[in-house]
Amino acid sequence: MKRNDRNVLVILVVAAIVVAVFASFGLPLFYGDTATITLPTPAPSDQGTQGGEEQALGVRVEVTPETVQSVIAAMSRLDSYSRTVTTTLRDATTTAQVWTDGGWTRSVLTAPNGLTVHTIVGQEQVWRWYEGDREAVSWPAEEGSRDLEGQRIPTYEDVLALDKETITAAGYQEKNGASCVYVEVAIPELNQVERYWVASDSGLLWYAETETGEEIVWAMSATTPETPVSAGTQFALPNGRVLHTVGETR
Repeated sequence: MKRNDRNVLVILVVAAIVVAVFASFGLPLFYGDTATITLPTPAPSDQGTQGGEEQALGVRVEVTPETVQSVIAAMSRLDSYSRTVTTTLRDATTTAQVWTDGGWTRSVLTAPNGLTVHTIVGQEQVWRWYEGDREAVSWPAEEGSRDLEGQRIPTYEDVLALDKETITAAGYQEKNGASCVYVEVAIPELNQVERYWVASDSGLLWYAETETGEEIVWAMSATTPETPVSAGTQFALPNGRVLHTVGETR
C-alpha cells in the first residue's frame, strides 16, 4: 500500500474514533443528560386478606350472600376507640357512651326511662350497676353475647352467626357517609327484614335496622369512632376498684 493511501486510511480511522467519542461524551454537553428510567421499589405486600383474596393494590373482594360473612370476619377492627351508640325502638331512644381498649369495654347507657346503667366487660366477666349504686353485680360474660359491648346492640359477631340461608342480599354500600359492607336477612316467620352495615375502615357495626311490613320498628346508629382512648382513662367500679387503665399492662 502506498504511503499516501496509508495516511488517508489513518486519517479516516482517527476521524471515526473522534466522531464516536464525541457522540458518547460530547452530545450530552449540548443536549443534557439522556433520560433514565427508575424502577419503583416494590412496596411491602399486605398479607391481610378478605374472603381469601389479597387486598394489595386496593382491589376489593366481591361481596355476595355466600361470601359476606368471610369478608366481615377478615376485617381489621379497632383495638382502642370511643363512640356514641343510639338505638330507637319505635319512639323510645337509648343512648350509650362506649369506650373499648385492649379487650375491655366500658359503657354508660341512658335508658328511655331516664335510668343510667354502667357496664364493664373484660376478662370474660361482666360488671353492671345503676347510677348511684355503691356496688356492682357481676357474672361471666357469654361468648358472642349481644351485650358484649355493654350497649345492648347487635355486634359483628351476631352478623357472623347468621344462618347463611337467611341472607338475601349483600354488597358494598355507603351509609351515613361511611363505606360499609351491607347484609340483608329475611325472617319470614316474623314478617321481618334485618339489615346491617359494617364500616369498612373500622370493622365495627355502623348501622342496623329491623323492618316489619314496611315500617322500621328498630334502628341503631353510631358516631365515628375516636381512636385511641386517651391514655390513663380508667375503667373503674363504683367502689373505686380499677379494673383497667388505658396504656397500662397488668
